[in-house]
Amino acid sequence: MGKSMKFTDLDQYLFGQGTNYEIYKKMGAHPTTYRRKKGVYFAVWAPNAQSVSVIGEFNGWDEEANPMKKVGPIGVYEVFVPGAKIGQLYKFFILGAHGEKLYKADPYANEAELRPGTASRITDITDYKWKDATWIKNREKFDEKVEPMAIYEVHPGSWMRHPGRDDDGFYSYRDLAKSLISYVKEMGYTHIELMGISEYPFDGSWGYQVTGYYAPTSRYGTPEDFAYLVNECHKNKIGVILDWVPAHFPKDAHGLVEFDGTATYEYADARKGEHPDWGTKIFDYSKNEVKNFLIGSALMWVENYHVDGLRVDAVASMLYLDYGKEDGQWVPNIYGGNKNLEAIEFFKHINTLILGRNPGVVMIAEESTAWPKVTGPVEEDGLNFSYKWSMGWMHDFLDYMKLDPYFRKDNHNKMTFAMSYNESEKYILVLSHDEVVHLKCSMLNKMPGLEGDKFKNLMAGYAFMMGHSGKKLLFMGQEFAQVQEWSEARELDWYLLEDPNHKKVQDWVKALLHLYTSNPCMYEQDTTWAGFEWINADDRDRSIFSFVRKSKDGKNNLLFVINFTPVAREDYRVGVPKNKTYKLVLNSEDPKFNGTDKNRKESYKAVKKECDGRDYSIAYPLPAYGVAVFKF
Repeated sequence: MGKSMKFTDLDQYLFGQGTNYEIYKKMGAHPTTYRRKKGVYFAVWAPNAQSVSVIGEFNGWDEEANPMKKVGPIGVYEVFVPGAKIGQLYKFFILGAHGEKLYKADPYANEAELRPGTASRITDITDYKWKDATWIKNREKFDEKVEPMAIYEVHPGSWMRHPGRDDDGFYSYRDLAKSLISYVKEMGYTHIELMGISEYPFDGSWGYQVTGYYAPTSRYGTPEDFAYLVNECHKNKIGVILDWVPAHFPKDAHGLVEFDGTATYEYADARKGEHPDWGTKIFDYSKNEVKNFLIGSALMWVENYHVDGLRVDAVASMLYLDYGKEDGQWVPNIYGGNKNLEAIEFFKHINTLILGRNPGVVMIAEESTAWPKVTGPVEEDGLNFSYKWSMGWMHDFLDYMKLDPYFRKDNHNKMTFAMSYNESEKYILVLSHDEVVHLKCSMLNKMPGLEGDKFKNLMAGYAFMMGHSGKKLLFMGQEFAQVQEWSEARELDWYLLEDPNHKKVQDWVKALLHLYTSNPCMYEQDTTWAGFEWINADDRDRSIFSFVRKSKDGKNNLLFVINFTPVAREDYRVGVPKNKTYKLVLNSEDPKFNGTDKNRKESYKAVKKECDGRDYSIAYPLPAYGVAVFKF
């Protein structure tokens, strides 16, 4: 066996320490040459197994043909199988600690059989010819605090589908490289966040119950096809973020559960190792080999597939030992508290490691509680994520937007509260897939009023989101006001774009995105009050909000005025920070958004008339649900 392929004493030592960072190059299945014979080297960790063999198409699934040798006390087994080749299916046959016969997919497989099949597939992920060197070089300078980030969240299997086919009609990774990238570019997004790329058995889990942490799902093509999609995104200056799920895994028999007949990857105590709500197993973060498995997966996506960031799912469920559990269903930590000290250490380690090795890559936490310093540095006891999803902003925003406008005046603070804690973390404002499923309604159907009002409400809401401090994420379909809730089982309702109401929302979102990316004041100072100033946060009776976004050099500034009632204000006076001319750059009643304002003035000179605590002001005829954005 080539020296590089043997699981050496050093490999074992590093794996035992949880620091064998390129473990994906050793574990799993790797085509190689040994003693002049071509074949495949297999390695798997099964510390409590009585024996392990590899079975597959190369040996007729014979359980005795290719027994594996245990290398050292850590419990890694290896074998070289001459004649095995790329494309063939395989599994590990494990005689478990108590004599069980287990047929397991490879935890480190780089490709899997298409579901409902559960085998792993031999492949080689080392020889893709990347052409994104310029992007990767520029990425090193990416500073998450001051760069724009407008993310389009996509479930690849239901964005678009091919009609009239016998199979699911999924767009392949290569199809998506053609159509999704051009759409995202035209709209003005900076990043695509892909759901459900790590291999998973059940479509209805949307990819959040993973069995293949090292394999892009075969639903949409091969690992090489996935690399091609990332490469094409980079050539088109679009960043790629993947959902990544180190919190839990499903109980499918071919997966990680009781891998060698004992709790191998999961905590052995059910009070620590089970999620009662989700019916899943929780990784054992006290085991270095388990942490190494997860860290190796994250590094593989970033370093082998050139991915620009990972959005870590269900962080809160990892941080709290009692997450989703009743008394008696969880075990306190050594200090008697409910914090999972091992998971906290894991986050500090992995975030520091990935961001240190890959400057410009981002780690994003989906963390739903008020856990402090999620994006704080490790030196200050922070978890060192690059961003945190702002779930607090999202809940307040949606609670407000759902209200009949008559009742909004009593809930005015729901729209202003998020700025009071904006400096505590680096936030992404999210309207994600989770908000448009399970009878929560699509974004459009959350809005109050009759049909016409719903569209105008939504446009005003999107303008508020885009103007507010924080990076942005919007789930696919909501940019054109999808009517149905999202389902993974069908494509988006693209035919709606034939309706002028839906087309105007799409055009509006596109205009907002281009406004966002072309004005540094919208993203340069997201985490500080220097970049945001309320003009009037207290006009609750009229439910109107006015604020200014400011650039670092003071030369690029935007004034937002947004009316959240169906009452037009013919002469709305708004205070302005400077005695300047204010140029109208975005107006929701513009004819291009199906509006009726054909002759609206483009410039408004400030006059010396006190308003909103400022010496100068402008008067503007603000329509019902009107949005006006001025540049000065």
